[in-house]
Amino acid sequence: MLPQDPYMLLSVVNTRLRDAYPTLDVLCEELQTQPEDLCSRLAEVGYGYSPEHNQFIAL
Repeated sequence: MLPQDPYMLLSVVNTRLRDAYPTLDVLCEELQTQPEDLCSRLAEVGYGYSPEHNQFIAL
């Protein structure tokens, strides 16, 4: 289960992307969530996914 707090979510997701998953799609498939849902939750606190960096970064 992913954290509800958006900043904890950011930390968990970026750590998993860095350590274990080559893309956001692969991470979301493993977590059984939609990339759009994760992106919209993090966009609410000013972060967007950068495929180039495979991380969520400040917008």
